[in-house]
Amino acid sequence: MNFIAMDFETANHLPYSACSLALVMVQESKIVGEYYSLIQPETEFFWRNIQVHGIHPEDVRQAPKFPDVWKNIQNYFHQNSLIVAHNAAFDTKVLAGCLDYYQLEQPNYLSLCTVKTSRKLFPEMQNHRLNTVCANLDITLQNHHDALEDSRACAEILLYQESHFGVEPLKKLVTVK
Repeated sequence: MNFIAMDFETANHLPYSACSLALVMVQESKIVGEYYSLIQPETEFFWRNIQVHGIHPEDVRQAPKFPDVWKNIQNYFHQNSLIVAHNAAFDTKVLAGCLDYYQLEQPNYLSLCTVKTSRKLFPEMQNHRLNTVCANLDITLQNHHDALEDSRACAEILLYQESHFGVEPLKKLVTVK
């Protein structure tokens, strides 16, 4: 499998409030690269978001704004790219929100949600949160809500699913963005 696992953390509820982003690149079913950046959002931080991910306004004061981050990663998002996220609806909404906010062109890509694949392939799990799925599959997740840790875990979940179930049940859940 070839895909990019993506995870955003946000400063608040607004879809353009990304404050960190991580990508984990997978080629031929092996993790081959990682990208991580803090992002300086143009909006205020909400205390609850800080409580969840631990990123404070002072942490991103010198960080690039989203358009500069996008310049570094936009080549990963094209028509044949498979972008995977745990709760992909959230992460793809943040990506679209940031692109809209800065009036940047929306890319077309394929999307796959490991919450959905986990619900289908592991219906017996008590829930399908990232930390629960990782615990059940013996996948290391030391710092949940760190974008890079979460992206790695997401990649490992999909690789586990591929190795145990093959790609056919996964293909059925791919959507076009």
